Amino acid sequence: MRRADRLFEIIQFLRRKGAGTTRARDLSEALEVSERTIYRDIRDLMASGVPIEGEAGVGYVLRAGFDLPPLMFKEQEIEALVLGARIVESWADAELAQAATDVIAKVEAVIPDRLRGYMANTALLAPDHHVMEPVQFDLAELRSALRQKTKVHFRYTDVLGKHSERTVRPLSMAYFGPVWLLAAWCELRVDFRTFRLDRIDAFTRLDETFRDEAGKTLHDFLKRDRPWTRGARAQADEPGG
Repeated sequence: MRRADRLFEIIQFLRRKGAGTTRARDLSEALEVSERTIYRDIRDLMASGVPIEGEAGVGYVLRAGFDLPPLMFKEQEIEALVLGARIVESWADAELAQAATDVIAKVEAVIPDRLRGYMANTALLAPDHHVMEPVQFDLAELRSALRQKTKVHFRYTDVLGKHSERTVRPLSMAYFGPVWLLAAWCELRVDFRTFRLDRIDAFTRLDETFRDEAGKTLHDFLKRDRPWTRGARAQADEPGG
């Protein structure tokens, strides 16, 4: 977590506690940092003018009335934010869905009252009674591999029921209802391939990282004759892919 994000979380934690005292230990456990780090952050927040009262070994309280500068959004921006978050809550894995819920809560905490009410009552919904092919592994692990550029290994079953072992460089995930797809550089085929996530099992995130190489990047993949937005699903269904 970036330090700026941690400082924001400390303020939000104290605000939720209200008049109750919050111990440095509680904050350190919630934010997964040392108590020494919390003491330093609290000291810096107090020095910057945040009205936190208390001391080490006793606990801290955020004086009533303090608020962060409001975020200014247009109604259309609120609608885009809420609808996007609700879609993620409904269609993504549990970790990403919780992150979407947290985003909405953070924004609601710092926008003006007029927009807070509009945000809570916007009529844009994303129903959760949808059909999606089940995935047998944790999508959060794949998303982490995408962010950190680590290779993954799995067994893949193609449209004809044939199995193959794949080690790939994950490049992008996309949802083409009712299936999730992975675009990757496949070491077995020495080429780009797309994989339906519902046909993957024995998924393992490897310790081996990779760097962008000419001809093997997401940009290179998107320049191919069958772009991600048109041919990915068909490519994933090709026998012997």
